[in-house]
Amino acid sequence: MSSQPHIVLPWTVRRTRLPLLSLRCVDCGTRSFTTGEGRFRVNANGKLLDVWLLARCVSCDRTSKLTLHERVPVRCLEADALRGYRDNDPGLVAATLLDPLFAHRNRLGLDWAGAWRLYGPPIPLDGVWPVRVEVGFDDPVPVRADRLIAAGLGVSRREVGRRVKCEVSLRRSVSSGFSFTVLAAG
Repeated sequence: MSSQPHIVLPWTVRRTRLPLLSLRCVDCGTRSFTTGEGRFRVNANGKLLDVWLLARCVSCDRTSKLTLHERVPVRCLEADALRGYRDNDPGLVAATLLDPLFAHRNRLGLDWAGAWRLYGPPIPLDGVWPVRVEVGFDDPVPVRADRLIAAGLGVSRREVGRRVKCEVSLRRSVSSGFSFTVLAAG
């Protein structure tokens, strides 16, 4: 019997929405903010600009400003970036949220629960074993490998640990492509 998988299936992870922000609200104390569709606020003081990303508490609707640029000369910002801030460019909002320096500066984390979806064919349970699955990411969505595989296979994470051979650690977050092999039960 060959040790090579007979079937190779592609899975793709796609972002369905922007992640929630894990940030404490000063009014109600909850730790969940959303950027909604994403809005920037730009304030000019002479030739200096302040740029913030606006976030709203999901519990009490309080709006908070997350600092992007503070007292920066206008000439230091690219024209495309300024246009994106003015037009509330969704791509610029996503890029800002995914920037680790922005998260560190504003002391926030990203909550990706429910913000991604797995697309791909199901693994045939009566098919030929082993089955190799190649996972690709359309967006850099960090998700634990064992949770992703368990969701795709419809089994528990414990079962994933028994039946899956993976090139990355199952207990670590991944946000780029990887592959794994599913072995027959038993």
